[in-house]
Order: sequence, then C-alpha cells, then structure tokens
Amino acid sequence: MANPKGTPRRTLLTGAAATAAAATVQVAGPAAANERTRLAPRPPSRELRALLREIDHRRVEATVRRLVAFGTRHTLSAQDDPERGIGAARDWILARMREYARASGGRMTVDLQSYVQQPGPRIPTPTRISNVVATLRGTTSPDRLYVVSGHYDSRVSDPMDHTSDAPGADDDASGVAVVMELARVLATRRTGATLVFAAVAGEEQGLYGAAHLAQSYKDQRADVQGMFTNDIVGSSTADDGSRDPHTIRLFAEGVPTSETPQEADVRRSVGGENDSPSRQLARFVREVADPEVTGMKVRVIYRRDRYLRGGDHIPFLERAYPAARFTEPAEDYAHQHQDVRVVDGKQYGDLPEFCDFPFVGRVARVNAAALWSLAQAPGTPRGAKIVTTALTNATELVWERGGEPDLAGYEVVWRETTAPEWTHAVRVGDATRHTVDLSKDNVFFGVRAVNRAGLRSPVAFPAPQR
Repeated sequence: MANPKGTPRRTLLTGAAATAAAATVQVAGPAAANERTRLAPRPPSRELRALLREIDHRRVEATVRRLVAFGTRHTLSAQDDPERGIGAARDWILARMREYARASGGRMTVDLQSYVQQPGPRIPTPTRISNVVATLRGTTSPDRLYVVSGHYDSRVSDPMDHTSDAPGADDDASGVAVVMELARVLATRRTGATLVFAAVAGEEQGLYGAAHLAQSYKDQRADVQGMFTNDIVGSSTADDGSRDPHTIRLFAEGVPTSETPQEADVRRSVGGENDSPSRQLARFVREVADPEVTGMKVRVIYRRDRYLRGGDHIPFLERAYPAARFTEPAEDYAHQHQDVRVVDGKQYGDLPEFCDFPFVGRVARVNAAALWSLAQAPGTPRGAKIVTTALTNATELVWERGGEPDLAGYEVVWRETTAPEWTHAVRVGDATRHTVDLSKDNVFFGVRAVNRAGLRSPVAFPAPQR
C-alpha cells in the first residue's frame, strides 16, 4: 500500500554506501521493501524450461523446406495457384496456424488480414497483401499485447521479378518458421498478456504488410508493449565461412523513430539517448534469455537496424510501439536477394542447404523466453516521472499503479550514465513514489513492476515532472 498521506519512502545512500555495489540499506518500513541489490540475470523458471524443451528444430526445418517448395513467394506472384506463388504459401500458413489453434481451447484465433495495396514503389498495380495473424488471448491482462513476426514473401536479384524461383529459405522462411513454432508451443499454455504471432507479406516491396498490421493496432488504440521481428535468422555462417552458432543479434534503436520535437528537447536536456522503450525491451530480453537454456548469447546492437537497411519492426517504431529485430550474427549475401545460379563453381541463391536448423531452433528459444516472460510479468509502468519542482540532490520518482491482479509492487533501478545495463535496484513495495539519496544528475533511474511470482516488467525510463 502507499505510504500514509502520500509521503514517499526514502532510500538513504551516503558515503561509501552510495557506491558500494552490494550494500543493503535499512530504512523505515518492511525489510522486503528496502533491499538494495546489484542486479543479476534472472534464472529461468521450471515452467519456462519445460516450454523451451518443446521447441523442435526439426519442425522448423520442415516449415522452411515447405515454404521453399512453393517456388516463389514474391508479393507480386500468383495469388490463386494452389501449388506455386505467394497465395499457395499464404493458404498453407493459414491452415497450419489454425491447426495449432485447435489445441488452445478457444484462446487462440487465426485471421487472414488482407487489403489491396495501391500502386507505389515496387507495387506496379493494385495488389492484395495478406497477413496471417494468430492471436493467443491472455487470461489476466488480455488488453496488453506482444507481437512477434516474420515475413513470408521472398525475392531474387531484381525486386520486381515475380516469376523466377525465389526460395527465400533464410530471408525469411526462417523467421516465419520461428513464429509458427512459437505459435504451436504456446497455443497449449495460458498467458497473462496476449501474444500475437504474425506471418506478414510485402516486406521486400516496402514493409507493406507490417505497416498495415501496425496501423490496425494503432487505429484500435491497442496497447502493444513490445514487438519483435525475426528476419534472416537461418544461418550461423558468414560470407567468409566463419561460424558463430550461439549468437543472435538484436537490433534496438536509441533515439525513438517516433520522437516529437518536444520529446527531443527533453531528451537533450536530461539524457536518455540509450533509454528508449526499445532499448529497455532489449535489456529485458538479455535478462530472461538465459544462455544456459536457450543455447544463445543475445548480442544487442545499438542501431535501429543494419547499416542503411530496415525491416518489419520499423512500422511499429513509427507508431511509437517498442520494437526490435532479431538477425543472425553475420550475413552471407550470396544467399539472400540473389538469383539461383552457379558462377565459377559457387552456388548463389537463398537455398535451404545454407541454413543451420539447430541454430534457428535456438533463435526460437530466445524468442520464446522473451515472449513468455513478458506475457507472465506485469506490464511496463506508466507515468514514470522524476519530480523536479524543487532543487535537491535526492531523487524522487513517481509512477502510476498497474491493474494486474497479481501485482506485488515496484522496484526503482539505476545505473551509471556510462553503463549499458541496469546495475542496482531497491524494492519499494506497493507504492507509487519513492525517494533515493542519489542525484539524478549523476545516474540514470528507472521503475519496473514485480508480481507475486517475482517476475519483473521491462523498465520505464522516467521523464521530468515539472
């Protein structure tokens, strides 16, 4: 409960205690609300370990090979041929997703989200674009959404060539296979928040399908608190032949794509270039995707995407939704966006023999750990502010209380301004304000929610309250 008369709890940090990494500070109130600790990665629960064991890279491989067998999945290819083209691939994905949904007890629904894209860059004539969207409704916080996607369209060297074989095994049957395997495994489980598994089209022509999906959520005023796209997650081998089978890159922007001029003015004044909602989402993934059980190290890249390139998370970023992109550790450009051919004995083309399917299975485990942990934890706190009505060397934070039925309370976290990860926390109980005897001039602060099972939300980075 909040303190009497709304007075904030206070954590006193003086002298050596202000910098000691593992000091415990005693203040008034329950001891559980006053523990100052150095943060460490969260050990996976027994339930999460069981979930991850069900992910099967052989199923992932079968999905990739089936998608390749449609010949081409170019956005401009045939929509009504039952054997070849994007329409055949769409119908197969839809049928498989509906098959998975039957195991959900009615909690998962699968929709074909279609619209006609008018002519534009790489779209010469009005073209139907369809997303396959499987929604697993949460049981306690159903209005809070987390989205994971891959794009099922493919291309060759000429982005307008819609008749040549475009196998698209790595780019991006691999990402679609991850999404479908997640839908299969999670359909049988109850989650607190709602999870959305989307196979989108039109990525190679201009992110069209993802933009339509993101705008549909914006029009509904949906509470999308996180989105991941899996794009080019099929290989652990670089163009020089070197392999890194236990690393996945996660691209997360710093300055938000959707930042307004007013928000930019505040950021320049108080800092936070490294504290966008997408960066907090990436930090959360690193905390919960334990390499011991996923077999992967998550390498966070402080960029929106690869150099001068983009993917399906960008339409979500443009609409102010936290989003990030999973991509293999180093790409081999001979096996993406290439005509299938042999030149001087070298095979070109995005073929399944150049995929590493156990690697893709591990990518799916990283995604599963992130989505499951997000869905079972409380939502990111809203309204986090640092009170600035009076000049003081202490820092008072305020935030809004969440509505989760299993909410236990909150933690205030902080780190040095040069540190990439949150390093310290103090438990403040079920309160909506807290004061720490550390200067907001010298460290960055954040707030996160904790439920009764000990699961923690992503961190909310506070704005100034004037």
